[in-house]
Amino acid sequence: MPARNHNKGGSMKAWLGLLMAASAALAMQAFGQGYPNKPVHVIISFTPGSSTDIVGRIVSQKLSDIWNQPVVPENRAGAGGSIGSAIVAKAAADGYTLLINSNAHSVNPAIYAKLPYDTAKDFTDIAPLALQPNVLVVNAGAPYKSLMDLVNAAKANPGAINWGHAGIGSGTHLNTEKFIAAANVNVTQVPFKGTPEVIQAMFSGSVDCYWVPISAGMSHIKSGKLRPLAVSTAKRNPTLPDVPTTGEAGVKDADAPLWFGLWGPTGMPADLVNKINIDVRRALADPGVKERLANLGNDTMDMSPQEFARFVRSEIEDYQRVVRNAGIKPQ
Repeated sequence: MPARNHNKGGSMKAWLGLLMAASAALAMQAFGQGYPNKPVHVIISFTPGSSTDIVGRIVSQKLSDIWNQPVVPENRAGAGGSIGSAIVAKAAADGYTLLINSNAHSVNPAIYAKLPYDTAKDFTDIAPLALQPNVLVVNAGAPYKSLMDLVNAAKANPGAINWGHAGIGSGTHLNTEKFIAAANVNVTQVPFKGTPEVIQAMFSGSVDCYWVPISAGMSHIKSGKLRPLAVSTAKRNPTLPDVPTTGEAGVKDADAPLWFGLWGPTGMPADLVNKINIDVRRALADPGVKERLANLGNDTMDMSPQEFARFVRSEIEDYQRVVRNAGIKPQ
């Protein structure tokens, strides 16, 4: 009796596995090359007029030009940006629902005990967009002419200064926490849904100061309605060359830049992620886009998806330390 070939079934399965893998790889490549063939929805995690919104709409407009497809920004604000993030975390991983968020994306895991998603597992890191300083501003009619005027007033009257921020877990919240720890002052923090709401509260006099993102606050600073006292970066910003850094103004170790990025749901094909990353970098390299962002105090960022993923992980770890050192209990 001829010997049976016991490996025949295994060989067939192996060949079928290879064929399936090759087909999947070709499909992913074709999917990336054919993307997008319909409108792309970009969820912006903060309110209209916020810095995240301004940067997000500039980039979205250019991506629409590059793709020859509508890129539709949708503001889904609240809970420090986590409401918009939750929408994208549950979306299909086909690249047609993307997220533009600030560094609140890296802050929220340290701030919220029960997020409706897992930041480390439910997103695909695609590309960073831009980085800018926050600017500590007061109402033009306030008595504070310098950073130390404000610090000294806060020390003389603990809890009397009403300090606004754009929601628990937002970049402006962590900037506030880092600053008050470095300055050793006691203030009353007042959270809002977003930057426009904080600015209106400043105009009405119910809030004394705010670390406003430079892109959202520039028009009010230039018009003279808000007085800048310091920027949150290690170097002065070219758009506000006369405004000192916090270190120059008398408070050390308070640097806290604001940055923005693009994410998708987990499970996006690598070929698609790479295509979107390349197109985002192309958009950011456009002279018109660079000029618009620079005029608002932004420096564009340039990273591969892998570099951006490492950057995001590092930021998450850094913010966990800030929150821990500030004694903030996750909500």
